Amino acid sequence: MTFVKMRLVYACLLMMGALCLYFSMEPFKEFPFVLKKDHGKFLRLPDIDCKQNPPFLVLLVTSSHKQLAARMAIRKTWGGETEVQGQRVRTFFLLGTSDSAHEMDATAQESEQHRDIIQKDFKDVYFNLTLKTMMGMEWIHHFCPQATFVMKTDSDMFVNVGYLTELLLKKNKTTRFFTGYIKPNDFPIRQKFNKWFVSKFEYPWDRYPPFCSGTGYVFSSDVASQVYNISDSVPFLKLEDVFVGLCLAKLKIRPEELHTKQTFFPGGLRFSVCRFQKIVACHFMTPQDLLTYWQAMEASREQDCPSV
Repeated sequence: MTFVKMRLVYACLLMMGALCLYFSMEPFKEFPFVLKKDHGKFLRLPDIDCKQNPPFLVLLVTSSHKQLAARMAIRKTWGGETEVQGQRVRTFFLLGTSDSAHEMDATAQESEQHRDIIQKDFKDVYFNLTLKTMMGMEWIHHFCPQATFVMKTDSDMFVNVGYLTELLLKKNKTTRFFTGYIKPNDFPIRQKFNKWFVSKFEYPWDRYPPFCSGTGYVFSSDVASQVYNISDSVPFLKLEDVFVGLCLAKLKIRPEELHTKQTFFPGGLRFSVCRFQKIVACHFMTPQDLLTYWQAMEASREQDCPSV
C-alpha cells in the first residue's frame, strides 16, 4: 500500500512539473518571437538638429561601456570628420546600460562632454546587438530622417569617410539603397558551442536571405524607417546583420555593390597608405592601429598612388 501511495505522489509531482514547464514556455509558443519596435526608452540623445542642418552621412558605431579607448580613437580619427567634400558628416555611438554604477556614471560624463552618445535602457551585452542596431534605426526614424545616408559599423573598424562619401555621390541612389560586404547565400551555424549558433527553433530554414556583414553596412535613410517599421513582423535573431537582412527581404530591398571593386573588408586588411585610400571599411583595428594609420593617411594626403 505504501508503495502504491509513493507511486501516486511521484506521478503527481511529474504532472505538476510538466504543467509548470508548459506554462513557463507559454510566451514562446507563438513562434517566431518578434521584437517590439519601441523596446526600452532613450536615456541619452546626441546634440544634433537634423531639421536645421541635415547631415549627408550619419555614422552609427556600436560600442560598449568598456570601449572608451576605442571611442576616443574614433573621435580623433575618422569619427572626427564633420565635413567631407562639402558634405556634412556626423558620428554617434550606440550603447545600452551596464550593471556597474561606475560605468553608467562614466558614460553620463562622457555624453555630457562629447554629446555623441545614443543610449537606451536595455542591457549592453553582445547578444543584444540586434536591439542596439535597431535603436540606431529608431533614432534615425524619429530624430534624423533628413540624413541622406547612414552607416552602421563597429568600434574596431577603420572607415575611410572621404572615399565612402565620394562613392555615395557617384552612386547617386538615395532611396531603397543598401550596401556593404554582401553575403548572398549564407547558412545558419547549428553547432551549439559556436558563437554564432542559431537553433532551428530560432530559424528553421536552411539559408539566410542576402545580408551584409555587420562590421559595416551603408544605407539610404529611408531604409532605416522601413526596417524599423517592419521589424516587429520579422522573426527576431540575435545576429543583427542577419536580422536586418530578414527585414530587407520582407521589404524586397536587395543589397547591392557600392563599387565594382571590393571596398568592405570584414576579415581585415594589411595596412598601406595607397591600399587604404581606396577602401571604405576594414575590421580588426585596435585604438592604436587607428591612430597610427590615420596619422599616416593624413601625412600622405597628396601622395600619388598607382591605379590598380
